Amino acid sequence: MIKNISNLGDAALYCDFGNEVNKTTNIKVIKYFKKIKELKIKGINNLTPSYNKLIISFDLNLINFSEVKKKIEDINISENNLKQDQKIIEIPTCCDDEFALDIERLSSKLKLTKKEILEKYLNKEYFCYMTGFIAGMPFLGDIDKHIRLERLETPRIKVPKGAVGITEQFTNIYTFESPGGWNILGKTPIKIFNESNEKQPTLINPGDKVLFYEINKKEFIKLNEK
Repeated sequence: MIKNISNLGDAALYCDFGNEVNKTTNIKVIKYFKKIKELKIKGINNLTPSYNKLIISFDLNLINFSEVKKKIEDINISENNLKQDQKIIEIPTCCDDEFALDIERLSSKLKLTKKEILEKYLNKEYFCYMTGFIAGMPFLGDIDKHIRLERLETPRIKVPKGAVGITEQFTNIYTFESPGGWNILGKTPIKIFNESNEKQPTLINPGDKVLFYEINKKEFIKLNEK
């Protein structure tokens, strides 16, 4: 399933699963990611999965590249065992104009009304390919082809925490206030990343499914207060 394993610097290994970005490829990445964590291989100190790659960092005082490579090659994950155990996480989202910062841009570029955009976006299951960029930020796909759009020409210096954005085939949630260029169409009051929870700080993890549903501003305020 891994196309190639190579060095990445002195103390990391790069597993390449191919160039395609889709659920089938990503599930292979996640299966290896979870299996390696489960094995608790001495010397491996960090795993970083992406859409179609897996980076494995290790301590050179405890293990070397050849040893890590051999252990990864010995892992047996059958092509017939790629069904992914998935949680379905529902995310309340307020799409009032106050929070839908780019709805006019989206409407103009896509030639769709706000209602049409939200109908194509909400109440559908999205697959979490990876988390990253900022802590716990989920990269979710795949959005309806009719509402796919490139990033903002000029990224914002500050995107609010909880902002829900879309770009190209993906949607995400900003877990902290951050610079960013995604098209923002709403905001959630739900805390996606909880740094005080050491065991499970991220609400959404690779392989999970996410469904966004709309709430009004009154409901947003009530949930936010909790």
